[in-house]
Amino acid sequence: MDDMTKLELEAATFRRLVSHLQGRTDVQNIDMMNLTGFCRNCLSNWYREAAEEKQLDLDKDASREIIYGMPYSEWKAKHQTEATDSQKAAFKVKKPQE
Repeated sequence: MDDMTKLELEAATFRRLVSHLQGRTDVQNIDMMNLTGFCRNCLSNWYREAAEEKQLDLDKDASREIIYGMPYSEWKAKHQTEATDSQKAAFKVKKPQE
């Protein structure tokens, strides 16, 4: 497989992951962190960091809107629930991956 094809497949896979997460608003970020060590915010940070590596100006709010499909404040108001005590306890036990 040539490099361009690999890049195109990786990009398509990323777009599908983002679309999937935008559709699964029932899945809370804390659940993702507890199970996988990353969440939508991590993805938006990685996206912003990749833009910075290319000398592109992309702020935190803009990168979050790309990942969430709407402004973060709107997503939180519509979909984020209060973390349960058990979710919070599990989060304290696990250390997020960088």
